[in-house]
Amino acid sequence: MPKGLNGPKRPADVIGNAVHVMRLATGEIEEPEAVDDGKDPAAKSLGARGGAARAKSMTPERRAEIAKKAAEKRWGKL
Repeated sequence: MPKGLNGPKRPADVIGNAVHVMRLATGEIEEPEAVDDGKDPAAKSLGARGGAARAKSMTPERRAEIAKKAAEKRWGKL
């Protein structure tokens, strides 16, 4: 099975995925360990808290303005 950036991927089809989950649940196979992304866990935690604090400090109007600008950038290329 091909590996992605975050380690082995589960099967894309429903039955294959169900069999894979069953094997994990019964202990027939082991869950692959998480791949280290090379980022400092403390820095990731601070980044997540900073984004939440920024969103909390903004007015709803400012958040809507930023969201509209992002949507225009994303969908304007069509």
